[in-house]
Amino acid sequence: MTGVCKYVKPTNIGGHDYFHKVVDCQWACPAHTPVPEYIRLIATGRYSEAYMINWRSNVFPGILGRVCDRPCEPACRRGRIDKEPVAICRLKRVAADLKDDIQERLPQAPVGKNGKRVACIGAGPASLTVARDLALHGYQVSIFDNGKRPGGMVRTQIPKFRLPDSVIDEECGYILNLGVEAHFDHWVGSLKEVLAEGWDAVFVGTGAPRGRDADIPGRQEAAAHIHIGIEWLANVAFGHTTSISERVIVLGGGNTAMDCCRSARRLGGKDVKVVVRSGFDEMKASPWEKEEAIHEQIPIINMHVPKEFVHDNGKLKGVLFEIVKAEYDEKGRRKLVPTGEPDVFMECDDVLVAIGQENAFPWIEKDVGLEFNKWGLPVLNETTFQSTIPNVFFGGDSAFGPKNIITAVAHGHEAAISIDLYCKGKNLNDRPPPTFNLVSQKMGIHDWSYDNQVSEEGRKKVPVKSLEKTLQDIKLELELGFDPYMACSEAERCLNCDVETVFTHKACIECDACADICPTECITFTANGEEDDLRSRLKAPSSNREQALYVSDVLKTGRVLVKDENICLHCGMCAERCPTGAWDMQKFFLEAAQAGAEMPKT
Repeated sequence: MTGVCKYVKPTNIGGHDYFHKVVDCQWACPAHTPVPEYIRLIATGRYSEAYMINWRSNVFPGILGRVCDRPCEPACRRGRIDKEPVAICRLKRVAADLKDDIQERLPQAPVGKNGKRVACIGAGPASLTVARDLALHGYQVSIFDNGKRPGGMVRTQIPKFRLPDSVIDEECGYILNLGVEAHFDHWVGSLKEVLAEGWDAVFVGTGAPRGRDADIPGRQEAAAHIHIGIEWLANVAFGHTTSISERVIVLGGGNTAMDCCRSARRLGGKDVKVVVRSGFDEMKASPWEKEEAIHEQIPIINMHVPKEFVHDNGKLKGVLFEIVKAEYDEKGRRKLVPTGEPDVFMECDDVLVAIGQENAFPWIEKDVGLEFNKWGLPVLNETTFQSTIPNVFFGGDSAFGPKNIITAVAHGHEAAISIDLYCKGKNLNDRPPPTFNLVSQKMGIHDWSYDNQVSEEGRKKVPVKSLEKTLQDIKLELELGFDPYMACSEAERCLNCDVETVFTHKACIECDACADICPTECITFTANGEEDDLRSRLKAPSSNREQALYVSDVLKTGRVLVKDENICLHCGMCAERCPTGAWDMQKFFLEAAQAGAEMPKT
């Protein structure tokens, strides 16, 4: 007896999820910034408007336009065409650099407060996001940080040649100017004492402030010459450390290691090496960070595990390494095993240890009622960020371990929603949905209100200052950013993935004109069937199940129209060719929910 064929149901485009996933860059961004929308504005020179779209979502456009980890770019549809995604991150910087004075565009906090008081511990991106979102709704927010200025580890861990203080000051200032009370040079030493002050809610955004150490022979004896990477970077940022010896080894393969080695080059290191236990492709550092290190003549030596810090009565002589290789078991899990080759000794005078970061909560008492898991992280609701103390919330690196700035911002938005709901006595799981709309871009028979011609331009490389200059000044910003011409040219590489192909099956006469003209053969008229079978019968077989198929209702012939969203260029040729107007190009615009939004009434 044969089973019943499970036809693929017609695509429901009435909710927000379907088209949101099609806008790959926005879907990949933890804060769900409307990327194509602000890129189009940049292409037309409307930089201030582009900045404000970013400011609402990611809060720190100038900062993130320089140092974001760019999860949007690997997702960019353009990268499937010519292997180089749109330079989304650097276009964000364009909006920040070329905007006008946006003070008049910024919202104002209400004069009258709502009577609720919220304490934010730490002045990093997560806490600042919480402060901004809640201050706009009448909350009295107070930030406490042991630093002298806002920014947290954004200020202390990212070198000035990548992110100048002026940019941090500007964007943190927009938040503090909303009436947020800032208490700097203020060390919080007790959660019990904070809770005793009667705050309606407490948000913990203290980051992952402790660097992991390399506990191998010689570490204690040569301690004067071995430095924890994030602590060393902080000392450099504050001007406490102004030089380093000529021969430096950096242990680690993440972005902190890249910042350490590049900073060391600028402070006098002439023979600076990065030594990593993993393979080059497995390093956690962003590809562009590795490229910059190599560009600055810093070799990266892989598959070497440190065994011993070699010293002479405490004076560091170098590091002894074991050479390893990767082996994989039947489940694909990697294990590093010795190759049997002789150990390698590398001479050096200083070592910077950048092998990871850990959370540290020495100020949270064990008997306060806050539970931690076996990794030393707080036990949290992963949706609401609420801890086991109902009015205490976490976000950023302090919540689930080290991530990145844009993830901390996303955590801040969600925690602010939770705090708002908590203070209103509402269910924290009744979270407001994003707002979205679909608007036709049709101006005439073949005219659209957006540029739908696919640019043939290659990705623009950001111009930089000469190494001769930048390696002499640790505060001199390396990248110059795009000028307006380069910005416009790069912006035009965007495929406008948010301008969606919307199909009306009742208007279709099944002439197949759209399928014939489609440059990527992403449109097929065929019989319905099970999804695996349907994907195999398309004109261009679809193997990427990460994106759905757009399937129509049953047409007059009994067939269905199927479009593979994965390879669609959003060029609009199907809509231009259609004689009946069954296809339309409609712009999808989504803004993620923030504190103060309400659940729709049913």
